[in-house]
Amino acid sequence: MRILVTNDDGAGAQGLRILQKIAEQLTDDVWIVAPEQNQSGASHALTLQVPLRYREIDERTFAVRGTPADCVIMGVRHVLKDKMPDLVLSGVNHGANLAEDVTYSGTIAGAMEGTLLGVRSIAMSLTTGFDPDNRIHWTSPLEHGPGLIEKLLATQWQPGVLMNVNFPPLAPENVQGISITTQGRRDQGGLLIDERADTWGDPYFWIGFERRRSDPAKGTDLWAIANGLISITPLSMNMTHAETRESLTKTFADQPASEKTSG
Repeated sequence: MRILVTNDDGAGAQGLRILQKIAEQLTDDVWIVAPEQNQSGASHALTLQVPLRYREIDERTFAVRGTPADCVIMGVRHVLKDKMPDLVLSGVNHGANLAEDVTYSGTIAGAMEGTLLGVRSIAMSLTTGFDPDNRIHWTSPLEHGPGLIEKLLATQWQPGVLMNVNFPPLAPENVQGISITTQGRRDQGGLLIDERADTWGDPYFWIGFERRRSDPAKGTDLWAIANGLISITPLSMNMTHAETRESLTKTFADQPASEKTSG
């Protein structure tokens, strides 16, 4: 099995080394194509206005001056053009990708691009920021990740579907199990603007995240993490909302043809 590994935290990120170790427990044919710089929040962006450049770090590791989606395209269509990967692994992200995070996440986007290219793809993230001692439990994905991936690969899922895996902020022995979840929705604003001043007194701004406990619905990815479970959420590339489509079909069914084609 050939595995392509990428991330959005950058080629020097610790989570990437963890994911490499996970992949190497599954096969000896592991390749890494990751962004040269941190691309967190880049979502599914492509680099179209400037050329892509990449450098070889070692025989099977490459850093690309681009986004996670760029990296997967470069990996599949150039670096591994002789033989496509059987699996794309994206992560392990330093921080969860839950609920609406999936619309911003470069980690998810790496798995999305793999899915679009016809390769089964899994995004993996580690929740941080809730440990009382500020520890980051990288050993949890390292210990639980390989077996989890093997179980996922032993199942069949439809083309156009990717897996979003999130680990709770716990040591491996404290993880309470695995939950197959739906994408949640936070009951708070989440994003905020932090205004600061530089040494000349001119304002500048950071986009930040509001952290507070919420009461997520049972069965969601947020609920799973809050209860110490590994969350696995199947995500679809088809974003059509079926119920609204059916409602609109009925609404426009009796519309005169002249109105249907008018601007």
